[in-house]
Amino acid sequence: MSDLLLRCYHRLPGPFRSVAATARGEYLRRWRYGPETGRLIEQAHEREYWDGARWERWRAERLAHVLHRAATKVPYYREQWAARRAAGDRSSPERLEHWPILEKDAVRRHARSLVADGCDIKRMFHEHTSGTTGKPLDLWWPRAAVREWYALFEARCRLWYGVSRHDRWAMLAGQLVTPVEQLKPPFWVWNSALHQLYMSSYHLSPAFLPSYLDALSRYRITHLSGYASALYSLAQEALRQGRRDIQMRVAITNAEPVFDHQRRAITEAFGCPVCETYGMAEIVTCGSQCAAGRLHSWPEIGVTEVDAAGGLDETGAGALLGTSLLNADMPLVRYRTGDRGAMAPEDAPCACGRSLPVIASIDGRADDMLYTSDGRSVGRLDPVFKAQVPVREAQIIQETLTRVRVRFVPGLGFTATTERSIASRLRARLGDIDVVFEAVTDIPRTSRGKFRAVVCELPESERQRLSIH
Repeated sequence: MSDLLLRCYHRLPGPFRSVAATARGEYLRRWRYGPETGRLIEQAHEREYWDGARWERWRAERLAHVLHRAATKVPYYREQWAARRAAGDRSSPERLEHWPILEKDAVRRHARSLVADGCDIKRMFHEHTSGTTGKPLDLWWPRAAVREWYALFEARCRLWYGVSRHDRWAMLAGQLVTPVEQLKPPFWVWNSALHQLYMSSYHLSPAFLPSYLDALSRYRITHLSGYASALYSLAQEALRQGRRDIQMRVAITNAEPVFDHQRRAITEAFGCPVCETYGMAEIVTCGSQCAAGRLHSWPEIGVTEVDAAGGLDETGAGALLGTSLLNADMPLVRYRTGDRGAMAPEDAPCACGRSLPVIASIDGRADDMLYTSDGRSVGRLDPVFKAQVPVREAQIIQETLTRVRVRFVPGLGFTATTERSIASRLRARLGDIDVVFEAVTDIPRTSRGKFRAVVCELPESERQRLSIH
């Protein structure tokens, strides 16, 4: 949403914001679900119990199709392979290991040339996101792939726990559904098209938490979805108040890892299990947690590799690479996700009885939380860069409670107006703070090669003080 549209939206009375949210929800519903959704869900459940040999045949056929299409129909890859052949390279595009690793910078620079010949991006679903890297990406999906993705989500996140998209649910995430300076509820909008109560994650201060709990009860919410830290804040308040009227069937976490103390609090407060998920907007690898507590990857989405050449730690974790299987119209081949992780041995069956592969560990998804002077903790600041902001990379550093530094590698067209726009979005989330801009040629990585989009430099003692409600 552009800054102008956001300002106009924020001027609307609360009920009209819900009307706008419902209009957007109707658009998304038409993209995500159709007459084939029920069949796709049934097929997804059936595949969960395939044996290894059947999975291997299916994935080999799908991978061969994707690699052939990428090498012959996708301009970016076709030109690469033509240049390699001209140079005498005898590598084969039919073998995944012969493909070079695809970096985020390449996707950012060559997004349109990664779309296959004959695909009209005006008829595809467009996703513009910075993910957790601070690098904006443009992604396009055909309708069939979008619907298959949401059928998989329905099958392996909701239906595993006895809920569905037809139930009333709440999402706590980073859309600015209400202005951050608003000091009275509602801090949410009702999206009737998706049966969704979308709740702002930017208003979870101690003073406002009771109103969130009241809304969950009033809207008869059956399950929650959102950042682990946001759900944990709600759980802490529910436990503090001793409320037992807000019981859920499941809490589905995303975007952040779930720590044990968070899981315990959420389960105790809402009387439900926690389903941790792993994924990204690029959708080359993803997973969800079964009732037995293991994180299963979804083989239909992509081929996941642990890049041993990049170095493994003592647990066997390394950089994760993903190759699209679901989206053959904009296939990402051996895409570096920016995360580190490890896969469990294939001969380690899960107590849930499903044959889906198990992700042993995921490392590298958690952005640092930032803090405001009124006691709010704010995470997932990537929406600050989700509009078409001309930056190559950006990093947000909280130096004090009242000062944030933005290190950025400027792109073409970066101006003082761009700075003001970024500063405005940060203040919309963090309050009245000083925003210092620092142009750099590159942003340093950690010792493990990890890019940190958000860094909190507050002393640990101050963080603890602020996090205690």
